[in-house]
Amino acid sequence: MPPERPTPDDPREWLARAQSNLIQAKTLQSGVYLEDLCFQAQQAAVKSLKALLLAHESSFPYTHDLARLPGLIEEDIEEIPEQIREAVRSTDYAVEARYPGVSEPVEQEEYEEAIKLAESVVRWVEGKLAGEPETPSGDR
Repeated sequence: MPPERPTPDDPREWLARAQSNLIQAKTLQSGVYLEDLCFQAQQAAVKSLKALLLAHESSFPYTHDLARLPGLIEEDIEEIPEQIREAVRSTDYAVEARYPGVSEPVEQEEYEEAIKLAESVVRWVEGKLAGEPETPSGDR
């Protein structure tokens, strides 16, 4: 029997989904495109930021666009660290990188950067929701 999940309006459920996306993003397997793993990393960042907005009772759009979420956080909650703002670069993985011929294939270094950015966002939001001091680099 699967564990009971929080309700969809609970930030913990959004953060759990983000953590799931991050696990998937870090699961390199033969036959899996790096573009698809980068999409999972991008989704981890998106869902983490939405968890933070939800925790502060702020509304957010149902979009893959990471560029809008930091602005909403800064408008409704607090200023975000530059390292977290850098995750906006992974917005391209939400659409363009998932379709053949729309963008160049993702290289290993680019994939590793996408993972690093997603981990930073997830860890930062985990800390915020747990009330921990700011540590965007994930060094805890």
